[in-house]
Amino acid sequence: MATTKRTGKPRITPRNAKNAVAVAKVIGPAIAPVLLPFAAKAAATLRNLKDNRRAHKLGVPVGDLSKFTGRGGALHARIAGLAEVLDELGERGKDAAFVEETANTLAQLTSAVRAAERMPTARRKTVHRAVSTELDQLEQRLLHKLGI
Repeated sequence: MATTKRTGKPRITPRNAKNAVAVAKVIGPAIAPVLLPFAAKAAATLRNLKDNRRAHKLGVPVGDLSKFTGRGGALHARIAGLAEVLDELGERGKDAAFVEETANTLAQLTSAVRAAERMPTARRKTVHRAVSTELDQLEQRLLHKLGI
């Protein structure tokens, strides 16, 4: 195999590539049954790591990850988290008017995010920014109500 003068590393030439493909054709079928289980396990592990990372980033359990897909998935996760806190606040019987008003707002924001999925990119981003700003304000009001 030809090497470069400066680095001494193998140089890829059409002949070398053709030889490598020929060797792969001969050795490939013999090695494939041995390597296939390892490749499948590696792919499954990588998928699990990716799912765990995404679930952690969204702040949801891995099992609920499929509920928060699409471009508005992160917003849907934030809305769901706020809804859970509101449910807990409503169960305590405190600020029923605030809970009802905020639940209505969250329902409207959920509809807006769903509608934005089918919009052109520029409009979708505008809607997502507006929803995110509204969620920030709701979170601040909720934290104030909780005394935090």
